[in-house]
Amino acid sequence: MTSILKTAVAVATVTFAAQASAQITFYQNDGFQGRNFTAQAAVDNFKSAGFNDRASSVVVVGNVWEVCDDASFKGRCRVLRPGRYPSLEAMGLNDRVSSVRIVARNDRVANERYAPLPIKPQVTFYEHDGFGGRSFTTEKEVNNFRRYGFNDRASSVVVVGERWEACENTRYSGRCVILRPGRYASLSAMGLNDRVTSVREVAMNVRIDDRRYAPLPAPPPPAPQVIFYENEGFGGRTFTSERQIVDFGRFGFNDRASSVVVIGERWEVCEDARFSGRCVVLRPGRYESLRSMGLNNRVSSVREVEANVRIDDNRYAPPPGAFYDSRRRPQEQFYTADVTSVRAVVGPPQQRCWIEQQQVAQPAGGYNVPGAVIGAVLGGVLGHQVGGGRGKDLATAGGAVAGAAIGANVGGGGQQEATQDVQRCETVPSQAKPEFWDVTYNFRGQEHRVQMTTPPGRTLTVNAQGEPRT
Repeated sequence: MTSILKTAVAVATVTFAAQASAQITFYQNDGFQGRNFTAQAAVDNFKSAGFNDRASSVVVVGNVWEVCDDASFKGRCRVLRPGRYPSLEAMGLNDRVSSVRIVARNDRVANERYAPLPIKPQVTFYEHDGFGGRSFTTEKEVNNFRRYGFNDRASSVVVVGERWEACENTRYSGRCVILRPGRYASLSAMGLNDRVTSVREVAMNVRIDDRRYAPLPAPPPPAPQVIFYENEGFGGRTFTSERQIVDFGRFGFNDRASSVVVIGERWEVCEDARFSGRCVVLRPGRYESLRSMGLNNRVSSVREVEANVRIDDNRYAPPPGAFYDSRRRPQEQFYTADVTSVRAVVGPPQQRCWIEQQQVAQPAGGYNVPGAVIGAVLGGVLGHQVGGGRGKDLATAGGAVAGAAIGANVGGGGQQEATQDVQRCETVPSQAKPEFWDVTYNFRGQEHRVQMTTPPGRTLTVNAQGEPRT
């Protein structure tokens, strides 16, 4: 084989090896959950893989990759370094990725094109339950905590990025437990309180027997969020934000909000841009109308109120209605529960009344006092069907006067046929749309109930505690 050919083969081998080690995996949900799609080469249109505008998190291996929100590497593009990105939201690409390609090693990339650095796998141990006291953080394996003065001291732990194996003896021996990413407020339940001596990361492709895992940690709370609706009662167009908005005009929603749902934290809403003009602080919950606080169709800016900020009582809006936050939490596992019954709940039955004319015999002549009394009562009933507020009162009085005049003019003297108005009523079912659906479902042999604003299917998605998630 000639030297030129040998060199060509060597270069080709190196190039192939470099390409083979480069890989990017997209996941349908935040936190590397749901369906996934892996590429080892450029993909100019995700539609061909059935994954267009579906990616919410991503793992990058080996090389730097460019991801774009339009096909053929057009539109908004960001460059991703190797690592794990649990959400594409911060870079404006959540559910928007349409093409991806490797960035050549010799290509120069401007700093502003890079996405924020991804999370590095790490584990932090705390001396006390509930993440209190001294702490010890590592991004690499530690075969003996004595070297760091933290042997048999850990009582709680926070795991980030990957799974970690924690053991009670040096060099990963004795009792060992696998910890998924999350916050473990106490190690007592897994028998490792004040007993951890060594720890190491578990590689992504290693399969672990379910019995080796520690109980699932409590999921972190979802990000604070505020949802504005165009109409009262949560109807019409919506606008959602998880960050401050200085001017709703930029999003086509200025002076449009009529109702709002607040999730997680308090938010301040203002009638002018840049948080000026009349401002009101909203607690978490459901506000069916902004009218009572003088902000209906007037909101122009909004921002989250930090948890440690003290607010005067007179700045708060009236207390909101309750709201159940069914959003999915990062790193939370989901299950399917069977719906066993659904009951649509509507308003109470309604009474409908009307007036019928009835022929009656009565003596002729004289002023008909009973006729005047009956006319006043029934005239009042007729009048009361008209108008509302003071208009209703006026209609009732006017009806009574007219009814009295009609009744008094019924003739007297001898027997004669007369016409009498008679009220008839009946109770009919409410014709209103259901206010909500009362749903019963079964999860792991236990019955649960939830009220929903839309009818469910045959199953519900729930978390490990059986709480509904959407």
